[in-house]
Amino acid sequence: MLTKNAFGVDLGTSVVKIYSLRKNRLLSEHDMIAVMGGSQVIAVGNDAYEMYEKNPPGILVDRPMVGGRIADVAEVEMLLKLLLKKTDHHAPSRPLIFFSAPMNMSELEKRAYYAISDAGNPKNPRVYLVDRPICDAISLGIPLSRTKGSMILDIGAQSTEVSVIAGEQVIVSDSLPIGGQQLNEAICNEIRRERNLLIGKRTARRLKTSLATFLSSGMEERKVTGIDTLSGLPRTDTITSDLVSRAVGVEMKKGAEMMRTFLERTPPQVSGSILNEGIFLTGGTARIPGIERYLCRMIGCRINLSTDYEFSTIKGLEELMQHKELRKWAHSIKGRK
Repeated sequence: MLTKNAFGVDLGTSVVKIYSLRKNRLLSEHDMIAVMGGSQVIAVGNDAYEMYEKNPPGILVDRPMVGGRIADVAEVEMLLKLLLKKTDHHAPSRPLIFFSAPMNMSELEKRAYYAISDAGNPKNPRVYLVDRPICDAISLGIPLSRTKGSMILDIGAQSTEVSVIAGEQVIVSDSLPIGGQQLNEAICNEIRRERNLLIGKRTARRLKTSLATFLSSGMEERKVTGIDTLSGLPRTDTITSDLVSRAVGVEMKKGAEMMRTFLERTPPQVSGSILNEGIFLTGGTARIPGIERYLCRMIGCRINLSTDYEFSTIKGLEELMQHKELRKWAHSIKGRK
């Protein structure tokens, strides 16, 4: 096991997760920062999310990660600094920070991870990157040194990362434009079209979480308040599970077709192994009831559903930190001399 001065960090588009080895504690907060005047941080994480879509003029509430990648280095620096402190108030000097990282990054993007660590933690950190599909594979129990072909679908907030692992490495990875936020937008659009009601994305997210399903149509419903598109006045309406599931289904059908095409383009010697063991599914959107059956039917392959969902990546990072034999998949990033 590592010395206790180590952190695992998964910078997601929707949620940031930080694991402290010393505290054996996992912090999970929204990837959100509220800034006034371009530099004064008002709130981060869950506190900033509470201000989202309700922020007054002069305060910008934003996500500094887009599609699982760093979009605003300065904002991620501030976010990481405050969340690391919240995870462990008494972090020791020269900590080790292990980041789960997206595939196919440029050298400039890789250096950004060192920059945000160095600025966010003034204690001379040692920074390591671990490919996100490797983290997922570890948490899913995929034998990295023996697999001849394993496919992972990680449905995130803005995209789905489709990866194939063989020969102890990620041999191919691609990002598909389907994720939780696209489903939220689909729900907003369907409610506007059918009910002439404008709702916010936070409301759509709550409806997705409580009503969306790929099982037989449910009879559940929720009351929501939005703006009537005809009168421009606030109005409360009842939204059914049927309506929400229909909106989600239309969007997921597009994603399933792209996933099937990806599998069809995989080399035969690898796809045979994938079809034999099934495709592994993880990510927050994997919580929608029945999604594994739906994708199995659409793609034509058994789907193995992770029980860790959106925590799969950070759980894999935690395992890697705790087991020396797994740390060969962590790559060091050097700071400037």
